Amino acid sequence: MGKFAERMVETAGRKKSRIILALDLPPSTPNLLGEGLNLLSRVSRSLCAVKFNRHLLLPLGLMEGVRRLVDHAHSLGLPAIMDCKLNDIGSTNLAMAEWFFKAGFDALTVSPYVGWKGGLEPVFHLAKKLGRGLLVLAYMSHEGARQTFGKPLLSGGRLKPAYQVFASWASRWGADGVIVGATRPAKIAEVKRILKGRVAIYSPGVGFQGGSVEEAVRKGADYLIVGRSILQAEDPLEAAESLRVRAWRVKPHLTAG
Repeated sequence: MGKFAERMVETAGRKKSRIILALDLPPSTPNLLGEGLNLLSRVSRSLCAVKFNRHLLLPLGLMEGVRRLVDHAHSLGLPAIMDCKLNDIGSTNLAMAEWFFKAGFDALTVSPYVGWKGGLEPVFHLAKKLGRGLLVLAYMSHEGARQTFGKPLLSGGRLKPAYQVFASWASRWGADGVIVGATRPAKIAEVKRILKGRVAIYSPGVGFQGGSVEEAVRKGADYLIVGRSILQAEDPLEAAESLRVRAWRVKPHLTAG
């Protein structure tokens, strides 16, 4: 288990939370940086981590506003994940990873479609060297994911569903997590069996996309990535705390990554 995976298990256990906030505030939000900082402060006690996407990266800048948010997350005891889905050639992936890690991110998401050699290999070497984490996409939460992640892929001379192949690769590569949408509970269970407890499962799609907190955790999700159900709630802290309690009571132990 890598250092990031260990930190996630420790933080989740200490806070009794499986909830990762997807801080995807719309770029049109007035005082975007201030709202992000304030929201993190308000809901941090119910979270085990925070995830960023391009919603804040593009308007605020990586080494300016986003770095302030990452530093603030760390001051609140929360690991910070950059949902960049690295999917280019190795040299480009490496350059992006270096910048994200310089900005303080503890982990990044990566797309397995680019493969290992000349694709993700240098990023995995860098992450291991720095003690950072990498989360591999296996099945995204949106409807269109079935057109790619659900299609057959040739592996070991046999055709298998792409998400099964990606889960196997993630385990072999030493990933810290595998991403499977909470909208696909049956797929979570399949991936759980493939990973055999060696890699944690991160599940987005709870709430607005139709994923069930209880079903996702029951099927094997270790962490739930939640955005709009918290961000758009009348009381974000109340919403985050309710999700924390619901997710934590389903089963008592996390599977280490």
